[in-house]
Amino acid sequence: MQTKPFLTIAETTRMLDAARAEAEKNKWPVAIAVVDDGGHLLGLLRLDGCAPISSETATGKARTSAVGRRESRLYEEMINNGRTAFLSAPMVATLEGGVPVIVDGHVVGAVGVSGVKPGEDAQVARAGAQAVG
Repeated sequence: MQTKPFLTIAETTRMLDAARAEAEKNKWPVAIAVVDDGGHLLGLLRLDGCAPISSETATGKARTSAVGRRESRLYEEMINNGRTAFLSAPMVATLEGGVPVIVDGHVVGAVGVSGVKPGEDAQVARAGAQAVG
């Protein structure tokens, strides 16, 4: 049997704090979601001024990244490049802004961000993921 690392509340808090710091530094009102490797929500922050729907979108981006084991933007790029079959894939949000958290070669979860431009969402999500991965 193999073993693998997993996220605890300490790592979840560290990722939320790092992502929040990046968002606040840039004055971006976003929602930040952290999920485990199965896409289950571990933590969520919606910063002041962020639209309520961003909480659902951030969670969806994180889930897609975690279960897909890659950044959610890669699915968006495939669809935009003509691979429309991915529209029926069991992904929740195939939009940029979901980043996997990788520890010792294992995807242990993901950070999803929504509320600003796609590249800015991804920047905040990377800051969160890098706090652990």
